[in-house]
Amino acid sequence: MQIGPYQLSNQLIVAPMAGVTDQAFRNLCLRYGAALAVSEMLSSNPEVWDTDKSRQRMMHSGEEGIRSVQIAGADPQLMANAAQLNVEQGAQIIDINMGCPAKKVNKKLAGSALMQKPELVRDILQAVVAAVDVPVTLKIRTGWDPENRNGLQIAQIAEDCGIQSLAVHGRTRQCMYKGFAEYDTIKAIKQNISIPVVANGDIDSPEKAKFVLDYTGADAVMVGRGAQGRPWIFKEIQHYLETGEKLSPIKMEEQRTVMLEHLEKLYGLYGEFKGVRFARKHIGWYLNTEEQRSIRAEFNRLESAAQQRSIIERYFDELV
Repeated sequence: MQIGPYQLSNQLIVAPMAGVTDQAFRNLCLRYGAALAVSEMLSSNPEVWDTDKSRQRMMHSGEEGIRSVQIAGADPQLMANAAQLNVEQGAQIIDINMGCPAKKVNKKLAGSALMQKPELVRDILQAVVAAVDVPVTLKIRTGWDPENRNGLQIAQIAEDCGIQSLAVHGRTRQCMYKGFAEYDTIKAIKQNISIPVVANGDIDSPEKAKFVLDYTGADAVMVGRGAQGRPWIFKEIQHYLETGEKLSPIKMEEQRTVMLEHLEKLYGLYGEFKGVRFARKHIGWYLNTEEQRSIRAEFNRLESAAQQRSIIERYFDELV
């Protein structure tokens, strides 16, 4: 799959997830075989750019892959300005968020709320594409609600405006993350536009990735929640797509190495105080079975990096 001048090495992309796909997580997924990892959403409101959160999201040094930065907002000029700023900071692809269903985003008419306003969508896309000389991509949902699945209309606008690749989550905004993703709309979009289409939603196994690629005809799949606590899913999917066989489960020693490396990257990225708190969420995804409930609870009470490292080491030592 090609996005502008960038030829992706395979059909696997990491979905942007606020509070999840920071640089530490993106780099792990890239190392396990993802061809592209899109950054967390960055607001186009310049009033928040000087916050710690925004500065972290605009930092690209140390990025291991193609630097794709997602921006969100509802004002065409502010979105264009945000795109320009991020390109100046090193972004190689600008991704526009029209898929986020969160209330705090939608009440500002950003994210998936924009799908109610096709003309505004056109204005934003035209402004951003004209503002930068790097590829601009777009992420949408299938529509605002099940009675208004206008994903195809928005997709055609995107193609007209020069968008280089379109990712589609197989739910409407009203559906949030409930129920099951539907892929018929994605299939229809793929059949009616010529730019690359990326299918997203409920892709949590190698078998599901292959099914979605085959059913929709999409050029790639985008994995979000399926990669939380499981960055090696990309290696598993790629092996299955290439061979038709399932990869052997990841070994305990490799899991230990990945988790400890992830902890160190979080501490380095956020500092110890915030890093310890971000670590609780990620370790909760790694250790998510009923049998691991007690170790999760103990980990979440810890207040220092040293304690967190120690408990993960102890956990795996006891398993061995």
